Amino acid sequence: MNYRKFGKLDWKPSALGFGAMRLPILENDSSKINEPLSIEMIRYAIDHGVNYVDTAYGYHGGNSERLVGKALKDGYREKVKLATKMPTWLTQSYGDFDKYLDEQLGKLQTDRIDFYLLHGLNKGRWPNLKELGVTKWAEEAIADGRIGHIGFSFHDDIATFKEIIDYYPGWEFCQIQYNYMDTEYQAGTEGLRYAASKGLAVVIMEPIAGGRLAVPPPAEIQAIWDSASVKKTAAERALQWVWNQPEVSVVLSGMSEMRHVTENVESAGRSGVGTLTEQELAIIESVKQKYGELGFIGCTECRYCEPCPEGVAIPEIFALFNEYYAKDKDAAIKEKYLEEIAPENRASKCVRCGTCEGLCPQNLPIMSLMNSVKRTFEGSR
Repeated sequence: MNYRKFGKLDWKPSALGFGAMRLPILENDSSKINEPLSIEMIRYAIDHGVNYVDTAYGYHGGNSERLVGKALKDGYREKVKLATKMPTWLTQSYGDFDKYLDEQLGKLQTDRIDFYLLHGLNKGRWPNLKELGVTKWAEEAIADGRIGHIGFSFHDDIATFKEIIDYYPGWEFCQIQYNYMDTEYQAGTEGLRYAASKGLAVVIMEPIAGGRLAVPPPAEIQAIWDSASVKKTAAERALQWVWNQPEVSVVLSGMSEMRHVTENVESAGRSGVGTLTEQELAIIESVKQKYGELGFIGCTECRYCEPCPEGVAIPEIFALFNEYYAKDKDAAIKEKYLEEIAPENRASKCVRCGTCEGLCPQNLPIMSLMNSVKRTFEGSR
């Protein structure tokens, strides 16, 4: 395992962090975690050098923190720095800050959160948290030892990102979405460099765009990959591109199979700043441009949009729409859509209420995209 800088702290994180957002599940129910396999995966990662484990109050229907707490028993808690996130959408009073932190400490079976994040800050949530005095509360929680360091995760535009960073000098780290397709999206490259210039450690989420950059690509993109003199998987290329950035502190991967863990651990061992050749960087840029031409929906399957009031299966539909473009608009994917998505869950059931768009951390134009899916997959049906 390779290790990197973490802002101004005298501590080095593993290049790879374990993100407990996409653990293996049972019965196709995201709230039912396959506990034995998940614990095995987390402990394997730690045994092979991973020292940063990330979870959140809402992951897996509230059960991710419980699972992580179990996985970190038997001496594993002492081997890692633990990160989790405040459910900022639920905090309506100053007392709620303590209420949720204490609940999280109980679920995680620990008396201290090393890295505590205000979850999913944006221009809608941030003003309420400021008014409630969240930074004052954070300093109190640090003083009494319940949290070690305060930071935030982010989903909004670059102006909002800079405003949040500049508001409070006590931030020590932040977490942003970043991959080679998202250099100008949300915080993007500008935000990454801005945060680092202020001395913050930058934790990266969605380095493979929720797995979208790892699926078998269309022929035009595969041809670009095949032109590389050094052969790598699409997932490794995406990860190595992020690790190549000097401002990046740790890269989170939400792993749902043991194979993902073993492959990513090995990939992290090959990582480093400036390790990609000019040819490799040029190839990745060519892939990015081609994806832009073919169409690429940035849904990461976080499922914050669920449940849809009308029952629309939003993440599943977007996965199929991405697959449709990735396979050169293969008509078989249209049939797959009609077979796998029940009539009551299809795009045509969207009534454009906008509930999903208010919840989507990627700020995707879901209503417009559903209309495109309806025209493409359902036609006159």
